[in-house]
Amino acid sequence: MLGTSSEFLLRLPKAELHVHLDGSLRPLTMLELGAERGVAMPAVDEAALFDYMVVSQARNLEEYLDRFHLTLSIMQDAPAIERIAYELAEDHARENVRYVEARFCPILNADGELDAHEALEAVLAGLKRAEQDFAIQTGVIVCALRSLPASVSTDMAELAVAYADKGVCAFDVAGAEAGNPVKNHLDALHTADAAGLPITIHAGEGFGAASIRQAVDDGRAGRIGHGTRLLEDPALLAQVRDAGIALEVCQTSNVQTRVAPSHAEHPLKHYYDEGLTVCICTDNRLMSGVTLTEEFERARDDLGFDRDGLVRVARMGFESAYVDFEVKAELLAGFDRDVLGL
Repeated sequence: MLGTSSEFLLRLPKAELHVHLDGSLRPLTMLELGAERGVAMPAVDEAALFDYMVVSQARNLEEYLDRFHLTLSIMQDAPAIERIAYELAEDHARENVRYVEARFCPILNADGELDAHEALEAVLAGLKRAEQDFAIQTGVIVCALRSLPASVSTDMAELAVAYADKGVCAFDVAGAEAGNPVKNHLDALHTADAAGLPITIHAGEGFGAASIRQAVDDGRAGRIGHGTRLLEDPALLAQVRDAGIALEVCQTSNVQTRVAPSHAEHPLKHYYDEGLTVCICTDNRLMSGVTLTEEFERARDDLGFDRDGLVRVARMGFESAYVDFEVKAELLAGFDRDVLGL
């Protein structure tokens, strides 16, 4: 009997709904791409670069985001982007992640020879190739950034809509929350919503519960990225629960950005006990130095989740996936079958 052993959690079928492509590179890939493209890395070996990239002492979300300048510097051509997307899916497949939604903001990959749509096509090509090689299904979430002009967000929404039948599964508004409210990007969100494209919004990470309320009431979000500070507004918590809005919970990242004081004090278990839909996610495999299996281990070790609770949360990931009905039914049937086998 595996109980809630780490082997069980590794073999447990999982869905990853909140992982940033430009925050989840392999250190070895960074070294190789940097050498090929003449971009100097701050360390010369894989282990040292990993140690540098993992953010352990950030004072806030903004400091956590600083490391992305380095990864983006080697993500400005199609071969590099396709490789990184392929490896992201491969890394997830190795820990029995059956479905992953990779998110990124294509305009950030258009500082060189690429246009935003070419960057998106490179990601889609890498993920599609991975689907052929591994037992995993994928989708792409196109992000807008709160800190960029609203017109750029609208461009990203229009791009997402244009590729909605080619692998893009949702639209997101991400980035630094403080001073950058969702209301500045409502045109983009309305563009996605009017086209029937699902919406997830980063909220309640770098700002309080008011950010979540705006994402829900104005942004029409079906899922919330992080939502860590939802407990500050009990009425909103009840609204989110009753509406079935899923929280994409990223425990390690939240501790790094100090929105949660420690792993043991993270509100994930509180939200689960309150009946909310919660999905365990990594946010950034590199900057947070974590795998999805390790996040499940932390829920077990630091928050007291038992086997049944972890299985239920894992299933919530598939239930909350932005896929069509038939694909979701297949994913859930496979999950139920394989969990019985465990």
